[in-house]
Amino acid sequence: MTAPRKTVLVSGGTFGIGRAITLGLARRGHMVVAFGLEAPQVSSTAQNAIPSLREELDREGLSAELMEADVSQSRDVARVVEHAMTRFGRIDGVVNNAAIGPLGTVLDTDEALFDRIIAVNLKGPYLTSRAAIPHMIAQGGGSIVNIGSGAGWGKPNMAVYSASKGGVVALSAAMAYDFFHQRIRVNTVIPGGGGIVSGMSLGRVGGDAARFGKGAQGTAAGRVAAGDDIANVVAFLLSPEAETLSGTVIDVGCFAQQGGPIPPKPAL
Repeated sequence: MTAPRKTVLVSGGTFGIGRAITLGLARRGHMVVAFGLEAPQVSSTAQNAIPSLREELDREGLSAELMEADVSQSRDVARVVEHAMTRFGRIDGVVNNAAIGPLGTVLDTDEALFDRIIAVNLKGPYLTSRAAIPHMIAQGGGSIVNIGSGAGWGKPNMAVYSASKGGVVALSAAMAYDFFHQRIRVNTVIPGGGGIVSGMSLGRVGGDAARFGKGAQGTAAGRVAAGDDIANVVAFLLSPEAETLSGTVIDVGCFAQQGGPIPPKPAL
C-alpha cells in the first residue's frame, strides 16, 4: 500500500543534511517546503544553495517549495507556514534541522555569538514548532523531527553549541509529553559516524573537504555516515510505520557519544 503524501517543512533544508532530507522526502512523493538562508552564516560554508538544489530536483523530475527565510525570526517562520498552508492546505510534519556550530569554550564565545547560536539552534525549533502545531492539532495530529547532535551531551570546545543541542533534546521530550494526546509525535535524530558533509562540518575544517572525516570511527555499516542515512531515518519517523513513536532519540551511525568509546577495529 502506498503511504499517504505529507506536507513537511524542513528548516535548513537547502544545504548539507537538510538538502539530503529535502531530496529524500521529495523522492518519496511528499510535498516539501524547505527553507534556509542564502548568505553564509558564522562558521559555515553553506551559501547560495537554492539554485543548485532546484537544478537537482528538476533533473530528477521532483518538486519542492524552496524559500529563503531565517529560522530565528518569527516573521520569517510565519511566512513559511503561511505559504505551506496556502499552497497545500495542511502541515503534516516539521523537520527542525537548521543549525550553526561555532567552536569555542565559554571564554572564547562572546555574548553576541552566544545569542546567535541559541537563536538558530534552539529558538528556531521553538518558533517553527509553535507556528506549525496549531495546524497539526486542527487536522488531528502530525510529526516533528528535531535534528540533535552528540554534542548535546557535552563535547570539548563546543560549549554553547553543546548547550543548544542539549536544549533540543530536552525540548523534544517536553513537546512529546505536551502534545501526546493531540497525536503529535516528537522525536530526535542524532547524526553520527563522521563523514556527513554540511556547511557546519566543512566550516570547521576551513572548507577543505579533503580534511573532513579523517579518523572518524565510522558506522556498523563499515563506512562513515552520509546525509542520506539521516534522511532515511527522518522519513521513517514521519511515516505511518512510526505512528507509535514519540519522545525517542535515535542515534544514526555511531553510539560512542552515548557512553563510548567504540573499540578499535581488530588488525587483520
